[in-house]
Amino acid sequence: MPTPEPASSSSPPSALVDPSALLRVLGVLEKLNASNDLGEILQLIVDSMRDCLRAERASVFQFDPAKQELFITQAHGVQSIRFPITKGIAGEAARTRTIINVHDAWQDPRFNPEFDKKTGFRTKALLSIPLVSFDGGLQGVAQVLNKDKNLGPFFDQNDEIIAKALASQAAIALRRATLIEAEIRKKKIEGDLEVAKKIQQAQFPKSIPEVPGYSIHGQTIPAEETGGDTFDLIDLSTLMTAVGSSGAEPQPIGKGVMLVVGDATGHGIGPALSVAQARAMVRMGARLNAPIEHIAEHLNAQLCEDLPMGRFITAFIGLLDPATHSIRYAAPGQAPLLIVRADGSYEEFSANAMPLGVDPNLCADIVAPFVLGVGDAFLLLSDGYIEAQAPDNEQFGMERTIASVLTALSGTAADIVAAVDRDVRVFVRGQPFGDDQTAVVVKRHA
Repeated sequence: MPTPEPASSSSPPSALVDPSALLRVLGVLEKLNASNDLGEILQLIVDSMRDCLRAERASVFQFDPAKQELFITQAHGVQSIRFPITKGIAGEAARTRTIINVHDAWQDPRFNPEFDKKTGFRTKALLSIPLVSFDGGLQGVAQVLNKDKNLGPFFDQNDEIIAKALASQAAIALRRATLIEAEIRKKKIEGDLEVAKKIQQAQFPKSIPEVPGYSIHGQTIPAEETGGDTFDLIDLSTLMTAVGSSGAEPQPIGKGVMLVVGDATGHGIGPALSVAQARAMVRMGARLNAPIEHIAEHLNAQLCEDLPMGRFITAFIGLLDPATHSIRYAAPGQAPLLIVRADGSYEEFSANAMPLGVDPNLCADIVAPFVLGVGDAFLLLSDGYIEAQAPDNEQFGMERTIASVLTALSGTAADIVAAVDRDVRVFVRGQPFGDDQTAVVVKRHA
């Protein structure tokens, strides 16, 4: 095999740089400075490199610093390509930040001939130019192929001078456009998140059901713009049976309040979509007057089909019956369930089934309903409260939670939630919460 050409092996310039070439370069620079559109700038660089250097083709590899890869989005006759900077002639130009001038690409061991073999194009001379911005940051690599055969067999030092002039300004323009595009993308994402936040908040109960002898309160505070927690308080007396074929007047489905809490793994838009779906299905089950156990079973079956592997939802679906002062429930994965008694004692209960979306054959343990005496409070508190951490990583914990509840046990459900919320925020001392905070509290009064 013939000896490969050195990294830069240009012939001495036969004359000064052509003044017309300088004029073309100045025209390109003016266009580069006039645009902030990334796609337009990439196309300008590709076309200007080809035209100013009198080449057959040109391409621009953008640099991905996170992956240490070069990738193409704009080129002449080239589809999308991505490869590490440890490979190829363009990769070496990126690593060394130097122009590489190859007279015969097929004789250079760094050259990958696969593209030529696939397309039938024959790469001969090749010039790789690193695009380095004013602060030394690598923005990419421009590459031109095959100089006009009427001007010489390969690129010379005059071409390298022109290429350097183009590359320095092209790198600045590329950096500017990339930053602007990133800012635009960031603002769009922020706007989308704000819309998602408003949609999610609109799903929460508009009003708290009023039940004689009881106070009820619920709230959720997402750790991010959108959260993986949800809650619902459904006054069954406001849900009406559908009008049947008999034409009978619709009747209230029943009395009492359905209490719903859902917590999807993680937080953000993905989990928010999951719990929104779960909440909607529970609402539909309530409208169909389905038993709680059946709602949980069908919800689980659907989530097993819809959720990706490794994702699940813990939930509590309960029915407060003010006539018997009891709460029937299904709690797939949701714990702890707390009852704080009027005398200051408390009981902690575990989930009675696996989380939703794990096993399509949901099998819940049979549990007795909770019965609330006068002055008792039933609490559903998500991990965002109990596992909240102080700067030294100590958790708020169950003991502090119960102590907070007892300070407000003589008040309403809203008072109890406010007390826990206040104390946990004092405890974390300004530390950001790592999880969504959701609370549903039912307090029985005299």
